[in-house]
Amino acid sequence: MIKEFMEFLKKYGVVGLAIAVIIGGKLNDFVGSLVNDVLMPAIFNPAMKAAGVDDIAKLKTDGGILYGKLLGSGLNFLVVAVLVFIFSKVVLKEATVEKK
Repeated sequence: MIKEFMEFLKKYGVVGLAIAVIIGGKLNDFVGSLVNDVLMPAIFNPAMKAAGVDDIAKLKTDGGILYGKLLGSGLNFLVVAVLVFIFSKVVLKEATVEKK
């Protein structure tokens, strides 16, 4: 039973997938912190001071629409997308993906 389970893990690459999920989650935490704690205050500090808020996620229009959180999420997505693209180009080193 244990031998079958080990073969299953090797055949379907479950261990590699688990490692990728863990690393991806931590990368997401890191990029989220980078965006929310470093980039957003540096980029939008004048807008934040004019609006009288200390957190970018609290920026909103006069109608109450929170656009600061949307800006942070969008920037977070762009940073993650670029990092994944660079990682895939460096690690995979494949010009094209071929169907097996």
